[in-house]
Amino acid sequence: MGSPTILYKAFYYSGLFAWDIGLSLLNLVLFKRPVGEVVPEGHPGYGGNWPEYKPPQEGDSRSSCPALNAMANHGIIARSGRGIKFTDLSRQIRTTYNFSASFCSFVPHYAAFMLNKSYSKDTFDLAELDLHNGIEHDASLTRLDAALQPDQSKIHRPFIEDLFSFATGKDKEQPVLTVKDMSRFSGKRRVEARATNPAFTLDLLHKLFGSTNTATLLTAFGGRVDDLRVFLLEERLPQGWEPRIRYPCGLTIFIFNRTIIPLEWGIRESDWEGDTNRGEATSE
Repeated sequence: MGSPTILYKAFYYSGLFAWDIGLSLLNLVLFKRPVGEVVPEGHPGYGGNWPEYKPPQEGDSRSSCPALNAMANHGIIARSGRGIKFTDLSRQIRTTYNFSASFCSFVPHYAAFMLNKSYSKDTFDLAELDLHNGIEHDASLTRLDAALQPDQSKIHRPFIEDLFSFATGKDKEQPVLTVKDMSRFSGKRRVEARATNPAFTLDLLHKLFGSTNTATLLTAFGGRVDDLRVFLLEERLPQGWEPRIRYPCGLTIFIFNRTIIPLEWGIRESDWEGDTNRGEATSE
């Protein structure tokens, strides 16, 4: 497939954002989904009952995205992580994490555009999404930069454990990461990555991608460290877990930005510059 035309993209994105605003308004007037019924009945994860977890096997494809890797590890999408339809991904993200239909259209469309593929006809492997500075970016909260670790499916455990140490919130005595915590840790990671990666890049678009990924941990998981420990370290959905997003039409792009923008705005790299205690980032 050739690259989509500018006109096609203009029509798609204008329609998408109008759709998203409509869903955001419906979320204001409709009842929230009941606890225990956020995942629709008949879909994997209904009532917190997730399909069997199997770690990736040799030859399987995985990416830098824990959310997609977890879906493959549970068989919600192909366990191999290969030959996934963009259209199927839209449906499965929607029911697994309760993002809105508009958001779940946007992300796979963006990936298809990035890979010069047809959203409606083509398939992809998870590892293809790690085209550097496409969606994948430097200063990840869970991975070494691609220049230091080309296989972006590999987590970097020290970063994740460090992230959990930043939690200042509490929920029934359980530690919870807040927006401010995430902003602080993101600032630290950006300074560390710039200092340890000679090929470091992070433009405004990819800063926003990073804050979007980070905001998912706050919205879908409520920042709860006990759930995130399983999700980020094992790329597994805990039994009994369901998305903390209870909007009837799912989390829209418009509503999601109410978390993304304050998170990004609160990042202060200057708080970490010159910090001699931050140490070197090294692979496990």
